[in-house]
Amino acid sequence: MKIIAIGRNYAEHAKELNNPVPVVPVIFMKPDTALLKENKPFYHPDFSEDIHHEIEIVLKINKEGKHVNEKFAAGYFDEIALGVDFTARDIQQRHKEKGLPWELAKAFDGSAPISNFVQKAQFADIYNLNFRLDVNQQTRQQGNTKDLLFSFERIIVFVSKYITLKKGDLIFTGTPQGVGKVNIGDRLEGYLENEKMLDFYVK
Repeated sequence: MKIIAIGRNYAEHAKELNNPVPVVPVIFMKPDTALLKENKPFYHPDFSEDIHHEIEIVLKINKEGKHVNEKFAAGYFDEIALGVDFTARDIQQRHKEKGLPWELAKAFDGSAPISNFVQKAQFADIYNLNFRLDVNQQTRQQGNTKDLLFSFERIIVFVSKYITLKKGDLIFTGTPQGVGKVNIGDRLEGYLENEKMLDFYVK
């Protein structure tokens, strides 16, 4: 199982970080040790003073695919979840300034909390899904999948040109605007269409 993540897939998020809006998907990867399940607490690492939350829709790949054709791409995932892409923004900024990869800022242990998966078929339109993240009962991020720059299908097509997708792989599909710092003691709650999917603490 591998975790593939898409950066800058909502235009307003790219703008809030003063990044250009991409014309092709920006991808990076996290190891399986980044996964944090069952609402277990996230332990704030001591190597960063600026960990940011990024709430995202996550796809679970259901079969192997390479060079997937876009008209078949929707058949490569049946389930979705909510996830948080924790980012050590201070480390990321230093690496960006030097033209270095982002992995140290993105791939550390516990940096990918994830909810239980639900069937995408239960939603009338997966391109009109509201999702949000509350921190200490205050809404920080709100997004809707209609604002994706690259659709779920286009992401699958793009990634599968370079990396073979396998059953069980996870794709974090990008975060809307509103990212911000988390602190020890914070409570994070994630909602998909007003159903609470995530509820955990920073320790």
